[in-house]
Formats: sequence, structure tokens, C-alpha cells
Amino acid sequence: MMKKKEIGIIITRLVLGIIFIIHGLDKFQSGIGNIAGWFESIGLPGFTAYIVAIIELFGGIALILGLGTRYVSMLIALVMLGAMFKVKLAAGFLGGYELDVILLAVSIQLALTGSGQLSIDQWISRSKETAIEG
Repeated sequence: MMKKKEIGIIITRLVLGIIFIIHGLDKFQSGIGNIAGWFESIGLPGFTAYIVAIIELFGGIALILGLGTRYVSMLIALVMLGAMFKVKLAAGFLGGYELDVILLAVSIQLALTGSGQLSIDQWISRSKETAIEG
């Protein structure tokens, strides 16, 4: 039987994954070239739009699967820090970066705790333990 903490980690991982899949898809569906142009207009190299969109889309999928959760969460934390300091800070907390703060906190929490149960990470870890014991 799963403990409440494990259920919380799974819910957190799934919700963060869904949010970032949607953000990544939106960048590609809106025309990633347009997004790259906007990145350039705020002083970032255009290619970083592709990197961010890939981290969001594939990172979101990886979070849902529980694959590389600690690493993906660290990448998402970096994306959120970039969004906060490069784009949203000037708008202030309310109506600006308050959502980014919670997404940053959630990504840091998952980077610290890992994916928990019902994840590929856990399956890989158990497979390694079985191989060592056997």
C-alpha cells in the first residue's frame, strides 16, 4: 500500500508533467520560429527557444513516466529561473512571476525527492538491485 507521501509525489509529478507538455506543445504549435524571434527580441539567442520547448515537451513526458525525474526537474527549475528573471520579474509578483515561483518550488521538490513509486526510475532501480543480488 502506498503512503500519503508517495501519492503526493506522484500527483505532483503528473501535474507538473502535464503543465510542461502543454507549454512545450504550445510553443511548437504557435510556430517555434515565432517564439525564437521573440526570444531574440528579449535578448536571448533564438535557438534557446528550441531548447526550452524541447525541455518542456519531452521533460513533461518524462515526468509523467517518472523517467529521469531528478534531472528533468533540475532542467525545468533552470527554465523557470530564466523565465522569472528574464521575462516576468519586471511585471512584479502578482500577475507576473507568482506561478513561476510555485512551478520552481515543485520542480525543486521533485529534484530532491525523485519520482517515487509508479515510475520508470523506480523500475530501473529495482532491476539494478535484483541484478546485483542475483
